[in-house]
Amino acid sequence: MASKSSSSSPHSPVLPLKPIPGNYGLPFLGAIRDRLDYFYNQGRESFFRTRMEQHQSTVFRTNMPPGPFMASNPKVIALLDAVSFPILFDTSKVEKRNVLDGTYMPSTALTGGYRVCAFLDPSEPNHAALKRWFFSLLAARHDKFIPLFRNCLSELFVNLEDELSGKAGKANFNTLSDNMSFNFVFKLFCDRNPSDTKLGSDGPKLFDGWLFFQLAPLVTLGLQKWLNFLEDLLLHTFPLPAILVKSNYKKLYNAFYEPAGLDLDEAVNTFGIKRDEACHNLVFMAGFNAYGGTKTLFPALIKWVGLAGEKLHRELAHEIRTVVKDEGGVTFSALDKMSLTKSAVYEALRMEPPVAFQYGKAKEDIVIHSHDAAFEIKKGEMIFGYQQFATRDPKIFEDAEEFVGNRFVGEGEKMLKYVYWSNGRETDDPTADNKQCPGKDLVVLMSRIMLVEFFLRYDTFTIEAGTLLLASSVTFKSLTKATSD
Repeated sequence: MASKSSSSSPHSPVLPLKPIPGNYGLPFLGAIRDRLDYFYNQGRESFFRTRMEQHQSTVFRTNMPPGPFMASNPKVIALLDAVSFPILFDTSKVEKRNVLDGTYMPSTALTGGYRVCAFLDPSEPNHAALKRWFFSLLAARHDKFIPLFRNCLSELFVNLEDELSGKAGKANFNTLSDNMSFNFVFKLFCDRNPSDTKLGSDGPKLFDGWLFFQLAPLVTLGLQKWLNFLEDLLLHTFPLPAILVKSNYKKLYNAFYEPAGLDLDEAVNTFGIKRDEACHNLVFMAGFNAYGGTKTLFPALIKWVGLAGEKLHRELAHEIRTVVKDEGGVTFSALDKMSLTKSAVYEALRMEPPVAFQYGKAKEDIVIHSHDAAFEIKKGEMIFGYQQFATRDPKIFEDAEEFVGNRFVGEGEKMLKYVYWSNGRETDDPTADNKQCPGKDLVVLMSRIMLVEFFLRYDTFTIEAGTLLLASSVTFKSLTKATSD
């Protein structure tokens, strides 16, 4: 019999061991029922909250989409609190093989026939080599991050103002942000403007189509109710055929292959990675992790800061302009001294993590703890965590459902260990042996620079916020140009 390990610390209180509540329903039909509830009858938030209230537990059994046909086993144990959730970071206890997208895995035809690094468990030989190469790529570009991103943001804000001053009097931030993000990512890794390549202005569109074919089983298009059956059949029942985006993916692969020649040489000669495998991993990191991540990251940041109101805007503007003046520019040192700006970024990441879900399969029998009880998870069972519930845990954070811009200032920094957006605690660092995002620090840096550049130019702004597939949608209604502080 396998020995049981525990997710608790030596100082954890002794909690009663309880059976995990919930069930999976009838074979096949239970998974269909839960999928329909998740997408249509209840919606994502209500799906989890209803079951949490029904079972009086933040840990319970359920099925996760897409279910039959696409997932060999949709059964999961859901973790919806800040205490139980971190078991998903412990790769000594959970396996992360092929679980990036949950209970199903997209066809490797979408990634050149390779299981790229994001789908590998750290125990697999290629994982460490690929992740060390990623670290090397980012380290080599350290000096480019700030000036390059600031230049890209300047173009974004010019376009934002132009669109806002047009006939409609509104500006769609998502589209402008996506274009900016693609340009930044391509320039960062390829050292050239995408408009000067065969991609032209089509890069974001090509990546969007490729991303959709991977993530379609996890989304709903928000169509009229009478179309739900058709959408469920097309998106959630059978995988979209990868051949439909093969030529577009080939364009992206070729666009990265030649400019990244020296980086690919390093992958082969230093890290022992096959050249084509390295390039497919580079395209995935640039397209899925970086570009795909910013599609959710930046709209969420602007949404939460925008909805916070003018008082926070004025406070951010004052801090940013004061520090930039004192430091003589936007530098790493200056950014580190902006305590309110840093806090606002962390709070946006807490409220709306760029990746909503985490998955892992138990490598052994495990005893995990919530706030109130202990539960045994058997070897081989799939564990699922909804980050937004974990990072809004009301037993950890006061006013957990509210955006509090200064939450992580001063003593509040101690709460950063409960911010989990990067597949790890904010206080942890990514390594070749874990699954924490290799670009974690770059994501935080870019978010800070986004606010810095914004409030160097503007005093305040108003927006409308909504939802767009897996991300927030943001529409600017007004911008107030900066006045002297």
